Amino acid sequence: MRNTAKLTTAVLAAGALTLGLGACGSSGSDSASDTSGPLVVAASPTPHAEILNYVKENLAKKAGLDLEVKEFTDYVTPNTATEDGSVGANYFQNQPYLDDFNKKRGTHIVPVVTVHLEPLGLYSHKVKSADALKSGATIAVPNDSVNEARALKLLDANGIITLKDGVGNEATPSDIAKNPKNLTFKELEAAQTPRSLDDVDAAVVNGNYAIEADLKPATDALVLESAKNNPYGNFLAVKDGNQDDPRVKKLAKLLTSAEVKKFIEDKYAGSVLASF
Repeated sequence: MRNTAKLTTAVLAAGALTLGLGACGSSGSDSASDTSGPLVVAASPTPHAEILNYVKENLAKKAGLDLEVKEFTDYVTPNTATEDGSVGANYFQNQPYLDDFNKKRGTHIVPVVTVHLEPLGLYSHKVKSADALKSGATIAVPNDSVNEARALKLLDANGIITLKDGVGNEATPSDIAKNPKNLTFKELEAAQTPRSLDDVDAAVVNGNYAIEADLKPATDALVLESAKNNPYGNFLAVKDGNQDDPRVKKLAKLLTSAEVKKFIEDKYAGSVLASF
């Protein structure tokens, strides 16, 4: 971790991990190894769990799938629980985040099927446009390496800052080549960014957390990621070796069905975009 805020986040995440795994109850490794039982899927509440619950309530029974949805509010527990078999799959993340997570934590999580994109956006309670940000303004950004880089790339794409040439998915504020407004960056756990809006001048917020905070990415964001050629689609993932679990295959098919696409379009009105 790069600063005190990150150390604090690490402690909180560790606590969330303990609580999250406890919340899985007695399912233990059975949820991953017993293909005759329910498929337990770890998911962020919005929109992932909402989409999964739509599948559970409307499509799963007809497809012969017993689906159980476990909600987690952090970006660590779903992968560690999938790795140790406490859950059979997860649905919350994108490829750059997963690559970074597997590399740093030695996990073996793999994607199964991409379902949707949540555009990352810049929000503010204090200004109505990015141009109105004052010199020396403070911008909150997610503190995990992939989402921080993604946030900085969003600001770069909209001319707010300029990143150094060749910066990849681990960009930090130290990789900023030009900062004409002399912006200061406050690194926070991703879930905290929308809650910081009263304390900072603006915040870059992940789509799921924006929706949970009653922000409407399609209309409220000062700047918003483009869906074109976007590598940050969210997918169903499992521990390597479980891709052929028949329950996983059934869920992957349902998550990319016409019914789910219509549900996403109707419920999220452009704040979440189907990626299939």
